[in-house]
Amino acid sequence: MMRKLLAGMPNVVNFLDDILVHTKTLEEHLSTLRELFERLRKANLKARPSKCEIGCNSLEYLGHEIRNGELKPSENKVSKILDAPRPETKKQVRSFLGLVGYYRKFIPNFAAIASPLTDLTKKGLPNKVTWGPSQENSFLSLKGNLTSSPLPDFMKSFILRNDASDKGIGAILLQERDWNKFPIAYASKKLLQREQNDSVIERECLAIVWAVMKFQSYLYGQEFLLETDHAPLVYLRRSKLGKSRLMRWALFLQTYKFRIIAIKGKDNVGADYLSRLEN
Repeated sequence: MMRKLLAGMPNVVNFLDDILVHTKTLEEHLSTLRELFERLRKANLKARPSKCEIGCNSLEYLGHEIRNGELKPSENKVSKILDAPRPETKKQVRSFLGLVGYYRKFIPNFAAIASPLTDLTKKGLPNKVTWGPSQENSFLSLKGNLTSSPLPDFMKSFILRNDASDKGIGAILLQERDWNKFPIAYASKKLLQREQNDSVIERECLAIVWAVMKFQSYLYGQEFLLETDHAPLVYLRRSKLGKSRLMRWALFLQTYKFRIIAIKGKDNVGADYLSRLEN
């Protein structure tokens, strides 16, 4: 219901009943609020004043701190992760992985780094875990990566790179600063068996759609650049691709504003590597 209610408002996002309005200027902010309140009124919905924060330069939202156009993990949550003791049982390992996993988009190669800890939770292993050098390195690396990740600047446009291999798909979200491109967030996914049987172009199209959905909180409502090393995808929105699934994907992408640029494989090593990880 909320998604339908807020359709066509690029500066407004929601999670369940929480609504977030983000704009570059106060005038734009007030104008957006007027339209939002009018839509809520027509839908016979009310916003509780005690739950509203209006005209803020910073706030905490869903475990993240938003300040001056940048998004980063909440300092309170990061402190809890940094202070977390070494797990001694399967349950404690799962609890730690759940806590740090919420911010996995800020940690490059999260699945690979966390693998020694994930292995401790396998079925059949004793409840009391065996802690060795690989687990210690994983534990400390996850904490360290979380505190050293670049922060996204929502005043600047994003660059999305993605790739697909025989086994998986991967994506990297970047931004350009001082003529250099810096990674902001990472994601990878192992393909299902039926997806592995798809053609190359179908896997590449899936990688695009999945990556856009994965990072929709960064990309929706603003123009971004999509860089891919698979040249046929440049024609995704212009070609008659035949299969209904590809047509649905093309229609989905029409709700986003972006430009596609073909890049050479050697320039897309990050996303290519992530697509080949065994998650």
